[in-house]
Amino acid sequence: MKITEALFSGSSTRISEKPKQKFPEFAFIGRSNVGKSSLINMLCKNRKLAMTSSKPGKTRLVNHFLINRQWYLVDLPGYGYAKMSATGRQKLEQVIRNYINLSQEMVMLFVLIDSRHDIGQIDMDFLTELGQGGIPFAIIFTKGDKLGPNALAAQIEKNKQQILELWEELPPIFVSSSENGQGREDILDYIGSVLETLNNN
Repeated sequence: MKITEALFSGSSTRISEKPKQKFPEFAFIGRSNVGKSSLINMLCKNRKLAMTSSKPGKTRLVNHFLINRQWYLVDLPGYGYAKMSATGRQKLEQVIRNYINLSQEMVMLFVLIDSRHDIGQIDMDFLTELGQGGIPFAIIFTKGDKLGPNALAAQIEKNKQQILELWEELPPIFVSSSENGQGREDILDYIGSVLETLNNN
């Protein structure tokens, strides 16, 4: 799939504020500073589309981008952000859960995890919650350029085994790098195949 157009379509904190025009939604989420905004900009080949920051917790709203006038790419706030008041964190969690649990248009949630490390407890808890809620998700291991090929392959394999301790089978898994474009075609082709399946049903 090729992205020819990406238009910002609005920000919201609750489902009722989503763009009125309905299209399938592919949402992206991860711990703060996992490289989510950079990944979104890399997928759309637009460095200014999603706001990137070296400070975690920049995204506080649910941001919709209309892609090719066919589907929405949804940028969600990060979870597990520690440097925030308990009230602020609670509000953010509410925004995330409101969208994930209530958006009828969301067809896939991409969970971003840093490829350099073992999957943290916060990520595992979040994945478990998605599994229990029957939320369709895929995993994108980000920052794939930061390790050598062998070290990266070993770490990804280790992380897959960690997931298989809880699940009988793995969700779709991708490895990406916003620096060199790794994973871009695979992720977009996967979104294209999901859209095709939806159109054929």
